[in-house]
Amino acid sequence: MTHTLSGKVAIVTGGSRGIGEGIARRLAAAGATVAITYNSSGEQAELVAKSVREAGGTALAVRVDAGDRSAVRTGIAEIVGRLGRLDILVNNAGVGGVGAIDTVTDADYDQALAVNLTGVFVASQEALRYLGDGGRIITIGSINADRIHFGGGSVYALTKAGVAGLTRALAREVSSRGITVNTVQPGPVDTDMNPADGPFAEVTRPYIAAARYGTTAEVGSLVAYLAGPDAAYITGATINVDGGYAA
Repeated sequence: MTHTLSGKVAIVTGGSRGIGEGIARRLAAAGATVAITYNSSGEQAELVAKSVREAGGTALAVRVDAGDRSAVRTGIAEIVGRLGRLDILVNNAGVGGVGAIDTVTDADYDQALAVNLTGVFVASQEALRYLGDGGRIITIGSINADRIHFGGGSVYALTKAGVAGLTRALAREVSSRGITVNTVQPGPVDTDMNPADGPFAEVTRPYIAAARYGTTAEVGSLVAYLAGPDAAYITGATINVDGGYAA
């Protein structure tokens, strides 16, 4: 595999499992040093970092609560202090949840916004203290920002549409610094939270043009491309990797 990211340092928030793990592994395979943040899955995060190191890469795991502004700022500063620089921020940490709007509690709503939207804003704000020319901010949104075929996803869709808007605005603001900002919107992807053979898959699969769930590696490959030098002219974009779910 071409090491297009050799010498780069990347942070992947929520990188202990699922899509975040796939992204962390793919960036490391491209040569980046990867810091994986986690909140509650410390053991799993350490296992991912260890396996990256065993494969010849460099990785560490750092506990950061993506829904806590202070923890996000402190965590990014700690990582930069330990690794010496920052080139790539991947805002992947997020929470899901499905429920009819009249059942959504204030606590549910506040947590979704804190992690999925405010956490992305604060992480990007803090990362911009360290990113220089060629820096990358890539946020993992969701195809549900554009299309949602089931009821009960209003809060989730709200937060993911919000990060797409943030991407467009922020790309304008930092382009003069040589930094690109993009959003990747996965469709149905096979993870332990949404397995391709799970009960929700039977409802979802008919809407996917490719007639299958995606893989975390497929999302990771797109992120690695956007993080690399060949994507320098792509910014302010929202790119779907959804098997035609939104087609």
